[in-house]
Amino acid sequence: MDKTKTGSAGRSSQLRLRTLTLALLAVCMSLAACSRRGHWSTAERGSAGVAPEVALDEAAVLVYAAAAYGWRGYFADHTWVATKRSGDSDYVIYEVLGWRVYQRLPVVAVSHGAPDRYWYGAEPRELAQVRGERAAALIDKVEAAVESYPWSDQYHIFPGPNSNTFTAWIARQVPELGLELPMRAIGKNYVDSAPDNSNDG
Repeated sequence: MDKTKTGSAGRSSQLRLRTLTLALLAVCMSLAACSRRGHWSTAERGSAGVAPEVALDEAAVLVYAAAAYGWRGYFADHTWVATKRSGDSDYVIYEVLGWRVYQRLPVVAVSHGAPDRYWYGAEPRELAQVRGERAAALIDKVEAAVESYPWSDQYHIFPGPNSNTFTAWIARQVPELGLELPMRAIGKNYVDSAPDNSNDG
């Protein structure tokens, strides 16, 4: 028997076994994530109670990250931005939701409510906080950045554009936020491919 062919067949079998093992591991991780956080339709979406106490007459800009839903949560985050003008009791929450593109809707979603809601069972972490007069001066800039987001009709998990591309776009357009996204914010670097990636101020 040709030893070269035997060795090649053995290596091929090992490669298939490794591929199968990695695939099974990915499935197990996905099932574990889903069982831990439940089905998305019943997963926790209420306030996590981690937002700062902001007075009614105080403005605020808050940025949060939370582990993505399902298997992606093992290595990736979903990020969003929340603003509150002086006199408002609720926050305006800006984020990109990938499912909207399949319904031919703009991917940028705007909602009102608590800024620190669980992301389908995942507790949020604060990435940036600006309050008071500084925040009041930045909210218009944040809103302008939301309006000028270049990929409002596009979404791709990798390499982007996705929710982290959106937050990175706001960070670039409003550098006063001092926002630095974590490594888990996969898609943040896609912002570099914007037609004009200079800071428009």
